[in-house]
Amino acid sequence: MPSNICPECDQKDTSYNWCKPCKGGFGTIHYARWIDGYIDKWDIENQQWKRYYKDQEVALKKFDNFVNFKDVLNEMEIHLKTNNKYDASIQFYGITQDPETHSYMMVLQYAKDGNLREYLKINFNNINWKQKLFNLYNLSERFMNIHKLDIVHQDFHPGNILSSDFKDTYCMYFSDFGLSKLIGANQNNPEKKNMVDLLPYIAPEVLSGDEEYTKTDVYSFGIIAYEIVTGIPPYPDIPHDEDLAIKICNGLRPKISFHTPKLITRVIMRCWDARVTHTLTFKELYDELRKYYNDYRNYLREGINSEIGIQIKKAEEFSANQESTNTTATTTTTPLNYQTHPQAIYTSRLLNYSKLPKPKNEENSERELEELTKSFSHITTNDDIDEF
Repeated sequence: MPSNICPECDQKDTSYNWCKPCKGGFGTIHYARWIDGYIDKWDIENQQWKRYYKDQEVALKKFDNFVNFKDVLNEMEIHLKTNNKYDASIQFYGITQDPETHSYMMVLQYAKDGNLREYLKINFNNINWKQKLFNLYNLSERFMNIHKLDIVHQDFHPGNILSSDFKDTYCMYFSDFGLSKLIGANQNNPEKKNMVDLLPYIAPEVLSGDEEYTKTDVYSFGIIAYEIVTGIPPYPDIPHDEDLAIKICNGLRPKISFHTPKLITRVIMRCWDARVTHTLTFKELYDELRKYYNDYRNYLREGINSEIGIQIKKAEEFSANQESTNTTATTTTTPLNYQTHPQAIYTSRLLNYSKLPKPKNEENSERELEELTKSFSHITTNDDIDEF
């Protein structure tokens, strides 16, 4: 690829060495090359800044005019906290200005592999269960650490999970902090609230007007876990409108295939349980998913049997059998045959709904979850499991 071509949109770099916006939303992202590299420290001897990584690829995040600058500062602060403490967010280098409009922009690490949604769409058939489990375990750990800082993301979806190399499972980072919260009451209708978010990933308690956000990321994690496991985004075949919001509050959830490993099904269902008191914490998710990953790794390396290993083997056998008997069948390894409704929207946008019903679970889901819990009550997590 020529160095003066944007890999996202094939535009030539401008005289300022950055291209026009590649992506929309409530801000725009520009691809750029940092000609001088980032500043490390002051060189006393030569009386100049010492810089590294000249001609470095970076992303410039420029906010739309209506965004409150306090929210921009809040996002910068969260990026610094989460990156410096736990390396959980995309690297934030500092701020700069648009040379033409003088608008401020964040200078961020460029994630050449893009976001998780696009990666799954293209590469799902090449992702094995070991990588799926590690992705889930790794994401739960990053979120556990973020919540230790008393930070709730509030806009967690695959479009905000970035990587320079998704094959290197340690290289996943969160982005877009601080802008996806309730941004105030509608002046014309006090019962309506405006949200900037992505509907399929919003917890029902938020849709119905509850101001309690502590468990909302866990719900979003459950939807993302479903997407990582199946390769299919939530509700692709229906409009993402107020009717869907009502159905979510009344218990609608994506359908999990019956041959999905039951331990993973249980994790997902506990994440999106409408009873907030029954929802897992990220510490509990981390402990459970770490155990499943390590058990499955040991099964692959040493042939040590475990419940998760047995269940994944059965799921793979089912998929292989389906592929051999019917090449058009829907399996756990081929999600590419789903259709996307033209009004199924997977980018954050302004949502404005009337007061929605109080959240509840769909009929029979609580009984199904209770049966799954009883079936595997003998499986416990172990905080002393060795890592790699």
